[in-house]
Parts: sequence; structure tokens; C-alpha cells
Amino acid sequence: MLLAGCGAPPQPPGATTPTGTGTTSPAETASPTDSPTVARLPLEAAYERVITNVLPSIVQITTKVGLGSGVVFDTAGHIVTNAHVVGQAEEMEVTLASGGPPRPAKLVETFPLGDLAVIKVDRPDGLRPAKFGDSSKLRVGQIVLAMGNPLGFSGSVTNGIVSAVGRTVTEPQSAGSPGATIAGAIQTSAAINPGNSGGALVDLSGQVIGIPTLAATDPDLGGGAAPGIGFAIPSNTATDIAAQIVKDGKVTNTHRAALGIRGSTIVGDDGQPSGVGVAGVERGGGAEKAGIRAGDVIVSINDEETPTMAELAEAITAFEPGDEVRVGVIRSGGKRETITVTLGQLQGD
Repeated sequence: MLLAGCGAPPQPPGATTPTGTGTTSPAETASPTDSPTVARLPLEAAYERVITNVLPSIVQITTKVGLGSGVVFDTAGHIVTNAHVVGQAEEMEVTLASGGPPRPAKLVETFPLGDLAVIKVDRPDGLRPAKFGDSSKLRVGQIVLAMGNPLGFSGSVTNGIVSAVGRTVTEPQSAGSPGATIAGAIQTSAAINPGNSGGALVDLSGQVIGIPTLAATDPDLGGGAAPGIGFAIPSNTATDIAAQIVKDGKVTNTHRAALGIRGSTIVGDDGQPSGVGVAGVERGGGAEKAGIRAGDVIVSINDEETPTMAELAEAITAFEPGDEVRVGVIRSGGKRETITVTLGQLQGD
């Protein structure tokens, strides 16, 4: 570590020290510990303004198995967060960024397939709803701040930019997550660490434009987080799903296409993923109507290979309910066929 002195700057060659004139300047009477006020830069002032205005809308959510973040949705006490933050919990505690004792809260509903959930605190006084922006207007390069409770450090803020929009990412399956596929995700360089999930990705106008959800991992780092690569659910998706849950107690319209199957990844003779084995089809769904049946192996969508269930799910997110797609399948006898399927709608439960 290098240390630098804080004394007065050296005099230039030939310079003389002014003699006293009988008056004392403010600099001469200043205490050694005084320091001049540094003018804030415009960007710095913008950061301070946004943090001051938005942070009171970010809460910490604590369950019996972990903690995460949430964003105050309305004055009634509804809070939107990630489904994987809530996990299997029906009850949890909420702590405000402004402090005070934790408040009891209960689950309203989760939407695991989109990794979103809504909870409601018993006592909503003092909660400040966040302002949600239009995520469809995001620009690559736009400055954003991620607010949450990473690693339990309440009210933490990191900064970065919007690195990309329209990403499709799939979460790894775990006890608290079914492996949600997130369509239209926002990629950001703002650091997203464990505990940030369910918090807010905010633009410099103070509007929430995303819900931080995922951090990319790097196998070369032993599975650790890859610096500068995080993902957030677009605010338009989050507010739409949250509003449905608040109004109806469940998600009534996911706006997402579905093939209508239950399946899992099949491993080939070489030990590599080779397709999605169909375990069953939904009654009345697109796959059943088109003739796909249990025992088939799906290997492609519109000639794009789908060797894993995650890749199949990601491929489907590119389409709308009612679209027709060509599904490549291998029948139980080994015959390869291409079947045209009219996609249905992904159900909310």
C-alpha cells in the first residue's frame, strides 16, 4: 500500500512566502481537520438522488432457509420478488431499508415458471411503492443501478450499464426453483450477488426497469459468478404478472407459448444430451392435437436442434401462442418425423 502525505503542496522554485499584513485569511484560521466542500459532479448528484428516492422501496425478505430482496408494489403492502427467493415458504419476514423491526408477511402467489412471486406484509404503513418504468424503451449502454441486500448487506447499491436486452436465459434447477426460463431478460454489468435477487434494477430517472434475478457463472472459476454478467426480469413482465396476482390471486395470462408436453433431457450413447424425451402430453394441448405422444424424442424446433429441455424451453419463448412450429421428433421405433404444431399458452400454475 502506498501512502501520500496530506500536507501543503511544495512551493515552486523561487517562490516566497507572503508576509503578514495584520489580517488573517480564512485559510490561516481553519482547523487542521477542516477540508473544503467538494462540488458534486452531475452524475454523482444523479446517483445520490436516485438512491435516496428509490432505496426506501427496497426491502429485505427473510425466510427460514435464506434471504433475498423485494420491491414495494403498492400501498396495500404487496411486494414483488423472485419465486426462488420465497422458495417453499408460506410465511416470511420483511425488513425495510429504513430499519425497524421485521414485519410478518405472507405469500400471495408464486409464478415459478417466470421466477416471480408476490407477498403481502401484515402492516403496510411506511411502505413506499416504487415507480416502475417501461422496460421496452431500454437502450444498450444506459446506466443502471442494482439495489438489494447482497450477502445480507441491507440497502446495498451497485452500478453498471445495460449490456444487452432480449436475452433468453434458463435458471438451473434447485430445491427452490424449477428452472425457470426467462424471456426478454435484461443483461447488465451491475454486480448481482446472492441476496440481490428480487431487488430492483433502476435507471437514472429513478424508475425500476428490472428485477435482478441471475448472475452468470464461470466453470473456470469453480462455478463462481462471472463478473459483470447479470440478468434481470423486465419490469413490464414483472408488473404484468404482479398485477394479475394482486387482482386474481393467480396468473391468468402468461402471454407465453407452450408446446404442451412434460419431458426430460435424454442422454445418447456418447454420454451427451441428444433430445427431450416426452413423458406425457397435456390434454387438449398443441402437442397432443398434432399427434406427439409419450415415448417420442423431440430433437429440433424449426430445424434448430434442441438437445436439452432447457434449450427446448428457450426455443419456445421466441414464439407466441397460436404460432405454428415444425417439431422434429424421433419415434420409439427410431423413425424421424417432422410434425407441425400450433402452440398453446403456457399456464400460470
